[in-house]
Amino acid sequence: MSLTEKIVELIRETSSSLPDDVLRALRGALRRERAGSSASVVLGTILDNCALAAKRGVPLCQDTGMLVFFVHESLRRRVTPDLLGRAVALATERGYLRRNTIDPVSGKSFDDNCAEGVPAVRYCDRPGVTLIMKGGGSENMSRQYSLPDSSLGAGRDLEGVRRCLLDAVVRAQGYGCAPGVLGVCIGGDRAVGYEVAKEQLLRPLDASGVSGDQKLRALERRVLREANSLGIGPMGLGGGITLLGVRIAARPRVPASFFVTVAYMCWAARRRTMMP
Repeated sequence: MSLTEKIVELIRETSSSLPDDVLRALRGALRRERAGSSASVVLGTILDNCALAAKRGVPLCQDTGMLVFFVHESLRRRVTPDLLGRAVALATERGYLRRNTIDPVSGKSFDDNCAEGVPAVRYCDRPGVTLIMKGGGSENMSRQYSLPDSSLGAGRDLEGVRRCLLDAVVRAQGYGCAPGVLGVCIGGDRAVGYEVAKEQLLRPLDASGVSGDQKLRALERRVLREANSLGIGPMGLGGGITLLGVRIAARPRVPASFFVTVAYMCWAARRRTMMP
């Protein structure tokens, strides 16, 4: 199989099958909701949909999202933006991706999902090639705060960060297709904040994905617990599980700025890695 075909298969698998840790989190959420409740029905439907999509090899959500590839630096000459673009075009032609790329000025559709900067490619130190597919509904619920924020009573400390994260969850309600995942960056500049926050969505939802920093790990646990006490629930219809996970990183900032950036991911946390 050619490298291009391997990338096409990565796209198909990412689009049609959730990672095992995400499926375990959804099943755990279903067990915690009251049988017969709206939350239970929604989660059951989500899991049935996931099983059917994986069995048929078809997209598990109609919004196949913005594709971001994280490629190890050593593969820069092999896994080029041109090669990834060809793979995306083939995947679109075969029905693994929706025609999902629009020119913001003319309104024209790029029917092969290829344009300047699309698909997005990040060369980094992550092994292999990792693809994340983030739908527009969840992307709309992402946001950035600048501390201090008097409207939230949030100062420039971890308590202020906590208030921002819970505010983001309340503002999202069910619009981002809860239960969701928060990827968070504390600090950095505005651009770095969004990039690092989205990268946190690549971390597993099980114990292997928690922060290595004790204070951030404690904050992840607290925000998850408090968010799940808000009663928002799956799709905002009520219930005990509003978030599946919280993943937080920190980056240095300048004295004048203190940003808290939230990348919200829906329950369809589509990510997958391949080794070329």
